[in-house]
Amino acid sequence: MHEILEILYENAKATPSEIAALLGKSEEEVAREIKEMEDAGIIRKYITLINWEKLDQSVVFAVLELKVALQRKTGYDAVAERIARFSEVESVRLISGGHDLSVTVRGKSMKDIAYFVAEKIAPLDGVQSTCTHFILKSYKEHGAILTEQPKPERLVITP
Repeated sequence: MHEILEILYENAKATPSEIAALLGKSEEEVAREIKEMEDAGIIRKYITLINWEKLDQSVVFAVLELKVALQRKTGYDAVAERIARFSEVESVRLISGGHDLSVTVRGKSMKDIAYFVAEKIAPLDGVQSTCTHFILKSYKEHGAILTEQPKPERLVITP
């Protein structure tokens, strides 16, 4: 099961037939295991990794660090689940250190993100403070290097 997950993590487009050939299993067995993992919520979503910097349209990402008032009975979950419902939010994580939640957001501009934080995140019950870090450049996402690597060139040999 874990081997199938590793293959799908590296290539979400891998077919049960391709995975079966790599693992020496039958295609039916692989398809059944994938279906079981989907039904159990282990596999939550298949994604496409986009290098947004190569597009003409503007896309801005930011990481928000939030300090949250601990809620009785629900801990941080109630605030985190509320934040996760916003369409601008890419991820929400409980973190250690000086802040409680890390939230990755996407917008069309820095101004859009600043407005989102000021109007939708900061006023939420339980949010005590926010710190916004705009992502200026991404070098690696989901294990894939996004920067162009120079192709090795051979030196011309002259007699």
